[in-house]
Amino acid sequence: MSVQIEIFLQTLIAGLLLGGLYALIGIGMTLIMGVMKIINLAHGELMMVAMYIAYWLFVLFHIDPYVSVLIATPVMFFMGVAIQKYLINPVMKVESILPENQVILTVGIGMVLSNMATIFFTSDYRSTPVDYASNAFYLSDYWRDSPIELSLSIPWTVSFILAVIITVSLWFFLTKTDTGKSIRATAQDKDAALMMGVNVERMRVVTFGLGAALVGAAGCLFIPIYYLYPALGGKFTLIAFVITILGGLGSTIGAIIGGLILGIFESMTATYVGMGWAPVGRFVIFIAALIFLPGGVAAILRRHKLGK
Repeated sequence: MSVQIEIFLQTLIAGLLLGGLYALIGIGMTLIMGVMKIINLAHGELMMVAMYIAYWLFVLFHIDPYVSVLIATPVMFFMGVAIQKYLINPVMKVESILPENQVILTVGIGMVLSNMATIFFTSDYRSTPVDYASNAFYLSDYWRDSPIELSLSIPWTVSFILAVIITVSLWFFLTKTDTGKSIRATAQDKDAALMMGVNVERMRVVTFGLGAALVGAAGCLFIPIYYLYPALGGKFTLIAFVITILGGLGSTIGAIIGGLILGIFESMTATYVGMGWAPVGRFVIFIAALIFLPGGVAAILRRHKLGK
């Protein structure tokens, strides 16, 4: 019985660690969705670019991937600002039969980034062989009388802790600064924000840069524990999209909860069904959310708040 409990708890811990990183990816897409009302389908490719930045900083300058967060995140912010200002904004201003043109544009941006990575870096799988990649510590070292022995991977744990710190910092930025409050106001009601003197267009630019920075930070946190290749972005775009739908369009709290749910669900699926079934589990939870919870976790939170 203790073995089964041990496997379950180990799987749950792995799911929580994975979910914390997924949440950081999902928050970036959710922010962009909340302010601009579009799904950024180049989200995963932006993460892939950040991972290549972290990779080359490690290879050329021996900079630890976790330290590279301080370099790659600002670079991705300015890259996101440039994409929004010079590519997406002009398309959004054009009257067209297809109002979803900006979404199609993000697909094109993702394809360009993926193909450029293939041209410059080939399709080879790459990794950052850090010294602590396979290190772990055992909880039994701290609770010697415990009959259950659980381990925590050092890279996964450090990545999770940094993801939590970044998420908390984002919360302070959105709730305590004037720019953050303007972003929230734009997401809630664009017209009201305009009447209050908020520069909505600037907030859109800042928000896209912020979304790119967040997913860039997530890329740096993933590179010590994940292989890197040019087509990687598509997988994480899908993950971010599932989290956005599961959490509720535009809800950052929903994205955090949705990321944790998805991480735990994938981990449980991999353990009790099979490793190859984890992506299938992702689709199952996506379809279930669309059918049974169309408003996402955010709808439950709103109903709970109204009930009070």
